[in-house]
Amino acid sequence: MKVNIYYGGRGLIEDPTLYVINKIQDVLKELRVNVSRYNLYEQKNGISMLPNTFKEADAVILAVSVEWYGIGGLMQMFLDSCWLYADKQKLKTMYMFPCVVATTNGERKVKEDLSGAWELLGGIVCDGICTYVSNHVEFETDQVYASIIEKKAEEIYRIVSHKTPMLPNSINACHVRIPSAGIELTPQESEQLSVYVADDSFVKKQKEDVEMLSQMYKSILGQKSSGEDADGLPKLFEKAFKGADDGIKAVCCINISDMNKSLILNIDGNKLKSSFGEASGADITITAAREVITKITTGKTTFQGAFMSGLITAKGRLDFMRTFDRFFRFDR
Repeated sequence: MKVNIYYGGRGLIEDPTLYVINKIQDVLKELRVNVSRYNLYEQKNGISMLPNTFKEADAVILAVSVEWYGIGGLMQMFLDSCWLYADKQKLKTMYMFPCVVATTNGERKVKEDLSGAWELLGGIVCDGICTYVSNHVEFETDQVYASIIEKKAEEIYRIVSHKTPMLPNSINACHVRIPSAGIELTPQESEQLSVYVADDSFVKKQKEDVEMLSQMYKSILGQKSSGEDADGLPKLFEKAFKGADDGIKAVCCINISDMNKSLILNIDGNKLKSSFGEASGADITITAAREVITKITTGKTTFQGAFMSGLITAKGRLDFMRTFDRFFRFDR
């Protein structure tokens, strides 16, 4: 018979939870039970691998110190790892005894949380220990309390050794399960994955590789999209051109800042030549991002509106800025 104890506190000397689990551990050892204890604060980088320790265990004791609120981050990480990497078939036969010792209020809620989590994992939940301690010295020297804890430990032994059946609960009876994210893995695959997750250097390298691939694909897709959009700009301006007043002749250069391209609009009365290139001595030079040009060509804003709001800058014949909105009528 084997029982694992998982302690989720900080390991402080005055933590009464340590007294309780030490007392339980002593009684179980006297009864010739193989007891293994795992202090989660010592296993911070390897918590994801701890579900692998369930293999030979018949029962587990989840020990929590309630110092201000809830089960604490370490125990939550451990339960998360159980959900992701533990062998669910093994969990169905495992008894769990919550051991909740609070130095503040909320011990009953924490016990319910531990029990609810273990039920969702598919395991068997037993009564365990739930208590409040206001003075750890008085608690640890009280023989009545010590006797109660010893009886609880003996009860753990009897339940596990006899494989005492438990009444069904709604989760197990109805086979209700919250579907886990990701792909279905075998116990062996889950164990191997938990080893990789616990390896900080491996995780860091994986994150770097994912980020690099993400940036590479974004760059490729962005370049492709921008290139396709840019190729159609000259035709968009030619289609939207309605002619210039009084036979005005002007050369406009639109610098697209994030594409390193310049669109040259050569206006000659009712004729327009539009192409990418360079124009020295343009009457007006406009600089804007591709997104701003898109807003103009889709009718979401105007040249004048974009200029007044600071989305574009211009130099040269600024009086042309107003006339552009008459020359070019983009569909809204």
